[in-house]
Amino acid sequence: MDSPLAVFSSAGAGALLVAGTLYCLFAFLLGPVEKNSNPAVNLSGGSIAAGNVRDKYEFRRPKETVRVTDKVPDFVDTFYNLVTDIYEWGWGQSFHFSPPVPGKSDGEASKLHELMIVDLIGARPGDRILDVGCGIGGPMRTIAAHSGANVVGITINDYQVNRARTHNKKAGLDKQCDVVQGNFLAMPFPSNSFDGAYSIEATCHAPKLEEVYAEIFRVLKPGALYTSYDWITTEKYRPEEDAEIIQGIERGNALPGLRSYSDITAAAREVGFEVVRVRDLAREPTTARWLEIVAERDLAAPPAGPWWSRLKFGRIAYWRNHIVVSVLAAVGVAPKGTVDVHEMLCKTAEYLTKGGEKGIFSPMHMILCRKPAEK
Repeated sequence: MDSPLAVFSSAGAGALLVAGTLYCLFAFLLGPVEKNSNPAVNLSGGSIAAGNVRDKYEFRRPKETVRVTDKVPDFVDTFYNLVTDIYEWGWGQSFHFSPPVPGKSDGEASKLHELMIVDLIGARPGDRILDVGCGIGGPMRTIAAHSGANVVGITINDYQVNRARTHNKKAGLDKQCDVVQGNFLAMPFPSNSFDGAYSIEATCHAPKLEEVYAEIFRVLKPGALYTSYDWITTEKYRPEEDAEIIQGIERGNALPGLRSYSDITAAAREVGFEVVRVRDLAREPTTARWLEIVAERDLAAPPAGPWWSRLKFGRIAYWRNHIVVSVLAAVGVAPKGTVDVHEMLCKTAEYLTKGGEKGIFSPMHMILCRKPAEK
């Protein structure tokens, strides 16, 4: 089959790219026209330091350097300084994956994925819920609005704190949602102070999973539930064959090293959690009915589509986005280093897609845990 570019003449392709560039440039600068879209708003590029970002983040660094435990928090903070604006522009306010759902947009599918957490941890009006690694707070707002709970998020990145607070206020949820800057390995919260907790594709940044789980365990009230959607290697992963793919995912996402699916349960039990349920949501539908089916029959049905489908864009889309990013950098809307970041994220998307297609990687390994009630 011919590539998408071969369908057009060189002149036609050039015109298409120019038109796409102008459209995306104006959309970026002026905001969306679609009523239900969820774009970035008022982005300044201020999260990315001036100059070449390679001075701050070497995209080809050996993965061993990322494993130095005491340097991981700073490394992750730098990473999110570089990518937060681009994530929000291209992905929306929820920085996570979700399986496609028939008849639903990507944004709606993400919200369904988030709303499962309300049911999993039993969040109720007035509860105090912790979002561990909240990013700019997309899931927090969905969960707070649906459950009536008060959600407190923590992120290591100060720029994300400001973005999240801006969005909370715009959504009219600033009284219900709060965000603090801090390291989730040493959280500034008193023990036994939360009615529930969750993390969405965040604890994979911890150098030692037991450390962040121990902190979550500490701040939860006895009997409270915690659920996590995390990045893992599956039982199909073969290091001798698949190491390049997994290391590409790790490098491109500031990870200290992906863990096996079996490591998640072991870490939870080690710190004292009771493990209630474990599922790979990449292989199961993310609907309320799925929860009923699992509870009633302990069955698993295939998802409506692969989680990596959002990453599979054609060459035209890549060059369109690359040109837009280059234009924004050239005219000073975004620092020149943004181009390097875009290239890195596109390469990482290839590794993520390969990991999904081979079935060796999942970004949605779900574990539901309970802190034992006091006797």
